[in-house]
Amino acid sequence: MPNLKEVRNRIASVNSTQQITKAMKMVAAAKLRKAQDNILQMRPYAQKLNQMLQTVSAGAEVAKENPFRVARPVEKVLFVVVTSDRGLCGAFNMNVNKAAMALISEKYASQKAAGNVDILSIGRKGGEFFARRQYKVNHKFEDTYTRLSFSVVRQAADEIMAAFLEGRYDAVEVIFNEFKNVATQIVRTEQLLPIPEEETGEATVKGDYIFEPSEEEIIKELIPKSLKIKLYRAVLESNAAEHGARMTAMDKATDNAGELLKNLRIEYNRSRQAAITTEILEIVAGAEALAAE
Repeated sequence: MPNLKEVRNRIASVNSTQQITKAMKMVAAAKLRKAQDNILQMRPYAQKLNQMLQTVSAGAEVAKENPFRVARPVEKVLFVVVTSDRGLCGAFNMNVNKAAMALISEKYASQKAAGNVDILSIGRKGGEFFARRQYKVNHKFEDTYTRLSFSVVRQAADEIMAAFLEGRYDAVEVIFNEFKNVATQIVRTEQLLPIPEEETGEATVKGDYIFEPSEEEIIKELIPKSLKIKLYRAVLESNAAEHGARMTAMDKATDNAGELLKNLRIEYNRSRQAAITTEILEIVAGAEALAAE
């Protein structure tokens, strides 16, 4: 049985850890509110922009011929992996990394074997994971969350689109956690480039519209903007999901610390009772020895 000092030290250590996890839970809850508001405001805008693109593009030859829609034989692939900068958020980062690894193995095995799968990391944890596995990782946008804004994500989107147009990549996949609620995050995998057929509204019935400026100019403007918004939405989803995951993880850690404290206090009381009993027995034995003399 451990001595009283060891148990007291463990109680003090667990109690200190519990205070830290409580504080981290409160910080995550405060950040979650703002992140949740941001993504709830972004979703309707992204949906409406996509709907507008479908309506304008329906049946338009200029939309079909847009370079961002051109599908070509896939030799080089870019994975945009959206994770967090820090841990202590449960399986949040590992779920994204595992989904990316699974997609690479299932869909891009030949490209992987040829060394033609690159990673663009938004969030440090994804970059660290793939760098350890000898993938070529672009770390340029890992500090996105420290200054999260559309202008920062737009730079990443511009770089991705330029690389696709130049032929450096034939396909671009985005993997991120979608925010559902505080306790639930859903891993999403979306093809960013080339733009899938269903996103240009082939089946949409085109109405009688008057275009100003021309239809060609509108589509030329809308498609790059929709791609930037799509990436920005993925980052905002991941940001909200991260704080929800961390809040849940810290809540569970606080509860576990409380349960551990309860067991340690029981152990301490038992050890203390055993020590007192031993002392009483020693006193009684000494008294009896003196009486016998």
